[in-house]
Amino acid sequence: MEPLERVARQVDRLCWTGILLGLAFTMTNVQQFAAAGAPAWSLRWCGAWLLDPMVSLVLLAVLRAEQVTSRYGIRTGGWARGAKWFTLGATYVMNTWEAFVDRSPAQVVLHSVPPLVVFVAAEAVTDLRDKLGAAMYSESSLAEEAARPRGVRTSSAEYLAMARAARTPETVVTPAWVREVTGCSRGLSSRLAAELRAEGAHG
Repeated sequence: MEPLERVARQVDRLCWTGILLGLAFTMTNVQQFAAAGAPAWSLRWCGAWLLDPMVSLVLLAVLRAEQVTSRYGIRTGGWARGAKWFTLGATYVMNTWEAFVDRSPAQVVLHSVPPLVVFVAAEAVTDLRDKLGAAMYSESSLAEEAARPRGVRTSSAEYLAMARAARTPETVVTPAWVREVTGCSRGLSSRLAAELRAEGAHG
């Protein structure tokens, strides 16, 4: 069976490639929308090329941040979600505006597909990473359980207690730190680090 970590990397790369290709496809449509018939190489025509990268770069930054923070069990706030959906919505509107004005169903479909693919992939890439991470955690837990002598088992609560005992006010809680002080698995360390940070936030 193919290692889950390799599958996770492949899924990650394929999703991001699809997102980048979709955004690249929308660039010309957004430029035409912003240029509004301005002569080629005029100031307005040239400036119109900046609109799509401006929106796309913000979107990519938010998506990448969501992907990284999700690995540590941290969810982004309302502003990040708002920025993501605003940029996605703006991309869709600018891509399909002329098609709707011309009342061309074929053009509406053509210019709707790439932004919608980006919409779906943007949501799927983080969710898939979370689920694959959970699968890798289950796999590593089973492997550790199989390698552990019979009758000896450390529970997640015990690992958490060990981490609490080792924590000081100056400690920066990360999965790597949790693994260092408890010796738990990589998958479990992310969950324990998230729990410790939550305790600190409410304490």
